[in-house]
Amino acid sequence: MPPRYYLDTSVFGGVFDAEFEIESLRIFELVISGEIICVLSEITEGELIDAPERVRNLLARVQNNLAEYVPLTQESVLLAETYLNEKVVGPTSRNDCLHIAIATVSEVDFLVSWNFKHIVNAHRIRGYNCINLRLGYKELEIVSPKTVLKA
Repeated sequence: MPPRYYLDTSVFGGVFDAEFEIESLRIFELVISGEIICVLSEITEGELIDAPERVRNLLARVQNNLAEYVPLTQESVLLAETYLNEKVVGPTSRNDCLHIAIATVSEVDFLVSWNFKHIVNAHRIRGYNCINLRLGYKELEIVSPKTVLKA
């Protein structure tokens, strides 16, 4: 079975950003070729509702039989609230915590993001994974597209 990559919103937007375009496009090429499974949640979909049309079109293309949809569960919400309560990030980063919690509960192989402030950040990753391990979850591999493509 191909590895499962939870893609947050920034990877979709990265396709249309000169700085992140090459790696973001490569991720979606791997999804389209079936080499990786794109894992999406309602959080990703909700964040992309007001995105530019070209980003929404990319989401629609991926949703059509190329993605695995994972639901937002009460378990994920409680885990995200734990990240917030233990101040891994501040309260304005609730959706970032939901992405991480959903990916953790769903046991994806990687969470892929361009968000270096709240997600792909060594200090924050340690915080998320410290909580994950303490609560009986596996460590979550949190990486940028550039890093995961080198793996």
